[in-house]
Amino acid sequence: MSLALELLASAILLTLVTFVHGTGIALMDKLIRTNIADIRALRLDQREIGFMIPMALYLLALHVVEIVLFALFYLATHDTHDLYNAIYHSTLAYTTMGVIEGAITKWKLVSAFEGLAGFLMIGWSSAIFVTDMDKVLRRRS
Repeated sequence: MSLALELLASAILLTLVTFVHGTGIALMDKLIRTNIADIRALRLDQREIGFMIPMALYLLALHVVEIVLFALFYLATHDTHDLYNAIYHSTLAYTTMGVIEGAITKWKLVSAFEGLAGFLMIGWSSAIFVTDMDKVLRRRS
């Protein structure tokens, strides 16, 4: 695989997952977030069940979609023969756990950039989650 082709594929996939993540975060604003004052009025267990847990699950679902996008790329380019292995490899790369040597043979650079994308998207989600939890849990005077 040529360097230029791998860089182009990586740039397209990175743009796509960034768009998915940004759009997903904006949609989450509409679906999950409500008036912070209303949430603060709830008991802590009600806040956890009604706000924190749904938000965490929503963010997790966003990451799963992004992992599957990379997996579909590996599958479409015939670098893996089944969806299970494509998702497994993609999850390892996205979460920066490491890639099994020899699992992806054609698109090694894309896999490396997937790790960078995952690192950035997980960081973005963490920042959103911590910021929102700070707003919900702290009492402002």
